[in-house]
This record gives sequence, structure tokens and C-alpha cells, in this order.
Amino acid sequence: MNAQDLKLKRRALEYHSLPFPGKIGIRVAKPLKNKADLALAYTPGVAHACLEIREHPSRVWDYTSKSNTIAIVTDGSRILGLGDIGPEAGLPVMEGKSMLYKWLGDVNAVPICIKENGAATIIEMCKLIQPSFGCIHLEDIKAPKCFEVLEVLEKELEVPVFHDDNQGTGMAVLAGLLNALKLARKDLGKAKIVMNGAGAAGTGITRLLLAGGAQNVIVLDSQGAIYAGRPQHMDEKKTLLASATNPNHEEGSLAQIIQGADVFIGASQGNILTPAMVQSMNSKAIVFALANPTPEIEPGLAKKAGAFIVATGSSLYENQVNNSVVFPGFMRGVLDCRAKRITLEMMTMAAHGIAEMIPRPGTHAIIPSSLEPKVAARVARRTVEAALKQGVAQTNPGNGAEYEKKVIQRIGKAQKSK
Repeated sequence: MNAQDLKLKRRALEYHSLPFPGKIGIRVAKPLKNKADLALAYTPGVAHACLEIREHPSRVWDYTSKSNTIAIVTDGSRILGLGDIGPEAGLPVMEGKSMLYKWLGDVNAVPICIKENGAATIIEMCKLIQPSFGCIHLEDIKAPKCFEVLEVLEKELEVPVFHDDNQGTGMAVLAGLLNALKLARKDLGKAKIVMNGAGAAGTGITRLLLAGGAQNVIVLDSQGAIYAGRPQHMDEKKTLLASATNPNHEEGSLAQIIQGADVFIGASQGNILTPAMVQSMNSKAIVFALANPTPEIEPGLAKKAGAFIVATGSSLYENQVNNSVVFPGFMRGVLDCRAKRITLEMMTMAAHGIAEMIPRPGTHAIIPSSLEPKVAARVARRTVEAALKQGVAQTNPGNGAEYEKKVIQRIGKAQKSK
């Protein structure tokens, strides 16, 4: 570990431990200054809220924090680039996610770290805790288990389910790619896109790209290109991917498939993309090297090899494509309209909302900063608009600029209260 890494380690551990352990806490949202307040907050006044909900169950959204509280559920089996480190070691990441939700979207998020690796147990746990939450956010659960958990919960829960590694990543990539292609003067529907990685992130990205209009996406796993009829190393998920991708039935390794490609997107492992591979791509090549902590290719090397635009998942480089630009605003919108479920239309509209926050993109700026409250507000607005259009919204928080302005004010107020 070099001196810079040691300095970061020391500062990070101090940040997490001082002046008290952890990064999040509980804030009282209503006054509790006297006996009158106590009588309303607890007995006897609380009984009236209880009885109203008993008679009209949907009013739980009106009388409790369910309407603005979600659960972040993980088993710690795929934490960032650290792998299967367990639920306790994954808790700092979940607290960080909760912190971002509150600061960037005024969403209350509770980490739920489960000491169990079975999909059935995670599913059952989510079913049992759903009365307290307006949405279940699945996080850092390894593939293919995460797919099973998501599919079952989408069918069986009464509240929406959001898989950030899959859906959030897809939205962030689509947003950045829309602006990158605009700069390259290329069309999403005509571009050859090479997606390296068929796990949760790779699958989610591919799904959003197809929903956004991509026609020629080729997905690769460790065995090479996935195509219909591939005889080995296939499962149900890869078979579905094959049926919707690789229209020209290309076979081979990454070095072979990337020739003539317009876009490379990596959700795989560090240093797997070589300068020679970048050189074999089409003119004005776009490289999204998103593996963490080490990208598929170092950005400087990609640029020297001729890449027009390079993005990574790291804050150490320009054009960081990170889920934090998505989930605070997206969840704000989901909760505000009390969406029954999360749809592809909501996700594609949210991605367009992110992209349009950079009206004049540049090769060094294709995606906005997640720290800008206006970004979350625009994402929330587009999410709500799509939900209302599709009929999955249960309430209308107000369309357009007026709703967006209210979200900006709400986030600003939440940040000032710290």
C-alpha cells in the first residue's frame, strides 16, 4: 500500500468512526416538546392513527413514514469490487447508500443486512418486512441469485422492488451513452455495442439499452460472445440475452468481437481491454470501462489508442458513470407517485432526464454530477411522468416544472437540517 492509499485509509476510517461510529442515524420529524405532543405522538393519540389504518389499510401511506422509507437489502455476497465479504463488512456500503438517499433525494433508507446466502431466505425476509417500507431496494447480491430474488419479489410483493446493480446501473449507462453518441454523431439504433459482462450490471445495462432503442448489442461472458444456440456455458438468463442480442450471430473472443465496434461497455474485470482492441474499434470509439476499483482499461491508455470518449465508474477520472446519479431521484419519484411497480418506461425516461441535464455535453462531460439537487429533481419528474402515463402511479404529486421545483426545495431543506 503506497503513501496515498495509506492516507486515504486513515481518513476513511476516521470518517467512519469519529465522532461516533457509522454514517447515519434517526431524526425525529415531528415536535415532542410537551405532554400535548406526547399525547399525539404516542398514547392515547396514536391509537386513532392505528384504527384509521385498520379500517382503511391504504392510509398507512398517509399516517406513517412508510411513504418515504425504503429498505436496502443485501446478503453481502457481492460488495462493490470486494466480492463476497459478508453482511457485516457490507454494512458500511449500505450506510453510505442510505446517506446518499437522504442527502440527494430526502429518502429515508434503512440498511437490512441478512446473514444468509440463500435466495429463498432473502425473498422471505423481504416479504415479512414489507409493511414498514414503501419500496425494497436490492443491493450487492451476487448473480444469478439476484435475478431469482428480483423476479419473485416483483411478482409477490405489494410494494415495488428496485435492483440498483441491475436497473440503476442500466439507467446511468444509458444516460451517459446518449450524450456520448450525440457528440460522436452516431445513432443508438445503428451503433455496434459490445457489452463485456453478463452479470447483474451487464444484464441490466443490456436491458436498458435495448429498451432505449439499441439494435446491435453483443454480450460477452468469460467464454466469449453469447449467441443463440451456443452449446456450452449457457443458462436461462444467458439464453434470454441471446434471444434479444447479437443479431448477426457473431462468435469469438472480446478481441474478435470488438473489431469495428462503436461502443465498448465493461462491467467485468480490470485491465481486460487492451490498447490494440481499442484501435480495432470504429472511428470515434466510445469506451465505458466501468469495473471497480480497476477499470477494464486505464483511461489514458484508451485515449492514446484513439478512444473519442472514455468513462469509468471511478471518481478518480472524468465522466464517472455511477448509480448515485440515478437512485436518489428515481426513488423520490417512485415514492411520490406511490408506483405499484417499476417499469422499463420509467427507467428509460429517467435516463433521458439525466442526459438532458447536460444540454451541451463535451467529451469530458457526458453525465451530470449526482451532487446537484436539480439532477435528482429532474429524474424524479421524468419517473413520475412515465408512471402516470403507464397507469402504475397511485397518486399524482404534480407534473412538470412545478413538481420538479418542489423536489429541489425539499432536498435543499433536508440538507440544511443536517
